[in-house]
Amino acid sequence: MNPIVSIGMSVFNCESTLGQAIRSILQQTYDNWELILIDDGSQDKTVAVANRYQDRRIRIIVDGKNKRLAARLNQAVRESRGKYFARMDGDDIAYPSRLEAQMQFLEDHPEIDLVGSRVMIFSEKGRVVGTYPFRQNHVEICSRPWAGFYLPHPTWMGNTDWFRRNPYNTLTTKAQDQELLLRTYEKSRFACLPEILIGYKKSELSLRTLLAGRYLYSRMLIRKAVIEKRYFFALGLLEHVMKFIAEVFAVTTGLNYRVLQHRAASVSMRESESWKKVWKSCNCGENPYDSLPVIN
Repeated sequence: MNPIVSIGMSVFNCESTLGQAIRSILQQTYDNWELILIDDGSQDKTVAVANRYQDRRIRIIVDGKNKRLAARLNQAVRESRGKYFARMDGDDIAYPSRLEAQMQFLEDHPEIDLVGSRVMIFSEKGRVVGTYPFRQNHVEICSRPWAGFYLPHPTWMGNTDWFRRNPYNTLTTKAQDQELLLRTYEKSRFACLPEILIGYKKSELSLRTLLAGRYLYSRMLIRKAVIEKRYFFALGLLEHVMKFIAEVFAVTTGLNYRVLQHRAASVSMRESESWKKVWKSCNCGENPYDSLPVIN
């Protein structure tokens, strides 16, 4: 019997975090899934860590090549057998109810193509940073497309057919999610669950990554403005320039972590305590199958 949910995970040099990510999938309350784990040419022990988890629902693909995220996600979509396709990174941690909550939402709302969730941003050793601003429905998520879309990429789950009709742009090396949302938001429907369902690791602001992301998204806006003659999209350039100036100041003055905390929305005490339990359950021992059922 084919799985209902396919999880696509492209991994690169994440031996220190991959075990936590896989454990969080093995602890899901919904178990009819497959994990398509694609190594993108790692040079550390990432593949060795992945091979410790002998579960028939996990497929590990290794070809020794570095093709980058967009190409690997498209590959994972092609390999998927499930009705729904979910994103996952090698340093993410899924809450136990993540798959069940999103799958049930999509079942109940067939008009929705793609659903995300709120995230718990954490740094080293599970330290709570906060969460991203939350936009719940399609109108809210897409209200300012020139500025970007509040739909955290690591939390995505959608109809596999939607991903097949709308592949990632392999020429885009950063902001692949924003490019895809910008390209599809007028003909698709997005949503975001109010629950925190993913732990997203973010310990600092990388100037190089920020610059690449803002530059590439600005190019997308210009292209859209010119091709569609909707020149108000070009106004987003000024906003991205101002944000990047603030980011440069944060990184060069050593205030990057403080700025990261400032940007993050606060979480409640209940959400913080819930995160601590999730973190502990995914870091409870050296044995990758401590307290976990093995499915052969």
